[in-house]
Amino acid sequence: MTHVLFVISAADRWTLNDGSVHPSGYWAEEVAVPHRIFSEAGWDITIATPGGKAPTLDQLSLGLAGGAPWKRREVKRYLAGIETALATPVALDAVDADEFDLVFYPGGHGPMEDLAHDSTSGRLLANRLASGKPLALLCHAPAAILAATGSDGTSPFAGYRMTGLSNREELLNRFAKKAPWLLEDKLKEAGVVYSRGRIPLRPHVVVDRSLYTGQNPQSSERLARRLLVDISASS
Repeated sequence: MTHVLFVISAADRWTLNDGSVHPSGYWAEEVAVPHRIFSEAGWDITIATPGGKAPTLDQLSLGLAGGAPWKRREVKRYLAGIETALATPVALDAVDADEFDLVFYPGGHGPMEDLAHDSTSGRLLANRLASGKPLALLCHAPAAILAATGSDGTSPFAGYRMTGLSNREELLNRFAKKAPWLLEDKLKEAGVVYSRGRIPLRPHVVVDRSLYTGQNPQSSERLARRLLVDISASS
């Protein structure tokens, strides 16, 4: 059986540069769609968060920003079906990532608040990348690589081709002009070879060796299905 570690932000807010707080958390589609695809394939999924704290759903992700009404209904229904698993995650510092065939980070603004500064997650990411085993980060989740540094202070992800939510997409959010930093900028500063799709809010997936990244919530299904094909083929 294929075992997946789902690392979800435990943050319930995003602190903006004027000190105001924007309610946040994980993005519904980015958890629900990959979780469903992996579950339907018979994969075993373990959910982990910093401190084992139950993750917070970003309510905006079930509103107009979450896509068509039918999609939001499906996502909401699926999340209700895994409510117990979401409410009882394991603590991130208690898991051994080497025991998993895939480590998957969904996004939402939450990772920019906690995972971007979480040393436990940073070590996990650096070790996972070095192991050559599949690692996937979606939308804002690549912010977590900012907590991963090598012994010389540089990012182990430098030189890797990656994607993540673009500046253009971020600035579609009315509160983004107050953002302390934008993900695309930080990834480039870390030495990542950043890539974005030609059309905003359309699926875009980048694969570089064992590292898989998706640009936005709309990339959730494409990223999950690519992982499903590649990992199934290698097992």
